Amino acid sequence: MHNKTKYTEFHLLSKMELQMEEQNQSKRRLRVCVATCNRADYSKLAPIMFGIKSHPDEFELEVVVLGSHLIDDYGNTFRMIEQDDFDIGSKLHTVVRGEDEAAMVESVGLALVKLPDVLQRLHPDILVVHGDRFDALALATAAALMNIRILHLEGGEVSGTIDDSIRHAISKLAHYHACCTRRAEQHLIAMCEDHSRILLAGCPSYDKLLVSHHREDYMDIIKSWLGDKVKENDYIVALQHPVTTDIQHSIKIYGLMLDALLSFNKKTLILFPNIDAGSKEMVRVMRKKGIEQHHNFRAVKHIPFEQFIQLVCHAGCMIGNSSCGVREAGAFGTPVINLGTRQTGRETGENVLHVRDADTHNKIYHALELQFGKRYPCSKIYGDGNAVPRILKFLRAIDLEEPLQKTFCFPSVKDCISQDIDHILETQSALAVDLGGTNLRVAIICMRGKVVKKYTQPNPKTFEARMELILKMCRDAMRDAVRLNCRILGVGVSTGGRVNPQEGVVMHSTKLIKEWSSVDLRTPISDALHLPVWVDNDGNCAALAEKKFGHGKGVENFVTVITGTGIGGGIIHHNELIHGSTFCAAELGHIMVSLDGPECSCGSHGCIEAYASGMALQREAKRLHDEDLLKVEGMDMKLSEPITAAHLINAARLGNSKAEAVLNKACTALGVGIVNILHIVNPSMVILSGVLASYYQAPVQHIVSQRALFSAQSIKVVSSDLEEPALLGAASIVLDYATRRLY
Repeated sequence: MHNKTKYTEFHLLSKMELQMEEQNQSKRRLRVCVATCNRADYSKLAPIMFGIKSHPDEFELEVVVLGSHLIDDYGNTFRMIEQDDFDIGSKLHTVVRGEDEAAMVESVGLALVKLPDVLQRLHPDILVVHGDRFDALALATAAALMNIRILHLEGGEVSGTIDDSIRHAISKLAHYHACCTRRAEQHLIAMCEDHSRILLAGCPSYDKLLVSHHREDYMDIIKSWLGDKVKENDYIVALQHPVTTDIQHSIKIYGLMLDALLSFNKKTLILFPNIDAGSKEMVRVMRKKGIEQHHNFRAVKHIPFEQFIQLVCHAGCMIGNSSCGVREAGAFGTPVINLGTRQTGRETGENVLHVRDADTHNKIYHALELQFGKRYPCSKIYGDGNAVPRILKFLRAIDLEEPLQKTFCFPSVKDCISQDIDHILETQSALAVDLGGTNLRVAIICMRGKVVKKYTQPNPKTFEARMELILKMCRDAMRDAVRLNCRILGVGVSTGGRVNPQEGVVMHSTKLIKEWSSVDLRTPISDALHLPVWVDNDGNCAALAEKKFGHGKGVENFVTVITGTGIGGGIIHHNELIHGSTFCAAELGHIMVSLDGPECSCGSHGCIEAYASGMALQREAKRLHDEDLLKVEGMDMKLSEPITAAHLINAARLGNSKAEAVLNKACTALGVGIVNILHIVNPSMVILSGVLASYYQAPVQHIVSQRALFSAQSIKVVSSDLEEPALLGAASIVLDYATRRLY
């Protein structure tokens, strides 16, 4: 009996020890090795390294430095890693000098000789590799052969050079992927990568540049590199690298660029090319032309990323073929001239002007004339500033017990529409803003038209307070969007009055919104949120909402009429929204149906709005009430209750002949106006939207059948089913434009 008790106690202790050991194993920190090869990839890796370092209870960070970081000619950039207070676990001298094709191959071989000892000693759970450099290919090859899991950053992108082959080769070796754009994600899926191991994160460098580019000391930084006389937006940043598949053409384009810059006669900060084959010849061209001694030029080997951000952000133009031009520069709206083929295939914003080839420097000079000094809307194609939190969340979710062997998904997945795989996919969404006479509303709206979250505040009476509130509500929504798994593609604004959508300017406002004429909405919102912004009239937005989500879906020609406080609308003709030469097309409320009718808010007389709008009906309701002709038996009215159009409609339904007469006149005015629209535009459908739509639908249809020309009498008048046409329309501009646009 005694022995049995001892055995039981021992068995229980062993079981408890096993459980404790399992718990300790489950709490073990993830050992992450980040390998950086050059100044460019460190700008993308550093934010992740800081993120990992800030969670010492979850992650153990190891840093390996190799490649051009350790070469004096390229600035010994490993020192900036040390200045950022990272402990470098290993420094590997892997570059074979020569700057030609053979030297690149030998450098890969040398790295493969040295890496196994380092990786064996560090024994990481996962190796983080960035991009498409030959050094990164050596890292991925070594790790894959040593059964170390690999997270590849910025896979799936297309640039049109040997970098593509290297990038895609690394993707095939990698176990996990953190890509920057939806298109890159689709490319990885088409390459048969497992969709569940792909994270659409955005570019990590955006986490830093979107936060830090608005520095107060930016002019001090600019002057420290270009001299005290330089002005903001009055200098050029030049950065051109060799294309290893066509070195001679690279050298030719580089020389033409320098000639164009010399002729253009502006202060220019020029960075030395990277270490790829052909760079030595490019430096010779630069020195032959005397660039380093020229008073307009400052030639440098390296600039710290935080300072480089300021220089690019406030430049009059950036020129060359660096990926920074097509990626980071777009976040600031900085004009870019992309030379040659090195970035062919990259997704770009409208700030990029391509010069694919040139025989003389004249074409490049002309491009400088076109681009220098311009500003473009901020583009966030490559990130929204939240990449690092997504990547850390992705790392936490990695199951080290899963089989290490990769599995590929054959056949390739086409047009994947999955939008909700926990932290891996996000919902493409828009930020919609609706400026009404009473309320200011902001909403997060997804691709399918669902309002994910809505925010409502009273619309302030002054311009300053209104703009401040718009930006605050948008920032709140942006923060919530990350938590709600929504990727905001841009901002759409719906507002009353005449709008120039090309410039994003409210030209003339309605009387309901004070201090709202000649207002540039696009610039302050885009600058504050780093997002593209579209602005349009609320009537046009209602038409766009119907086109994407409502009765107008699939209809080539239709008209939307808003029947609310005022009367407005939008015209869709051959699937396109009609704005008119001075942006006042579809001011349907101001079609005159009487020469001597009541005064309209526009200052004219006899407009539809003067008869059929909510304001007009409220005016008539008050008149009848003041004459004690409104209230009828069965009608519930409180003394303190303000008189509205609803009271007029209620009175008519209860048999009030005076109220009926007012409403009949309103229906007739609206019906006659719509008949005029049918005779001018000849749409196949009329959609009534707004709070009065359901009341007007049947009477207007009757008037059309009675008064329209025979060929137009059968045109349907329907009532909208959409609850939020203005918000949905504003969102549709963003969702359609941002997702279909190809550059």
